[in-house]
Amino acid sequence: MNDQLIEFIKTRRKALKLSQQDLAERAGIGLRFIRDLEQGKKTLRLDKVNQLLDLFGYELGPVESKRNE
Repeated sequence: MNDQLIEFIKTRRKALKLSQQDLAERAGIGLRFIRDLEQGKKTLRLDKVNQLLDLFGYELGPVESKRNE
């Protein structure tokens, strides 16, 4: 998982003074998912990431790669 995304979620969670458990409950996802994400697990379901990001008014999607230029 992208380090910037991990930092974004941790920063937002802490700014709202939410524990990982609180965040999981508000997002309707499991605590294990939050822990895995914040610990940098490389494979996570995009739908669950977006379910979490929706709490902050964001979503993840495809972005054109600059590698092909």
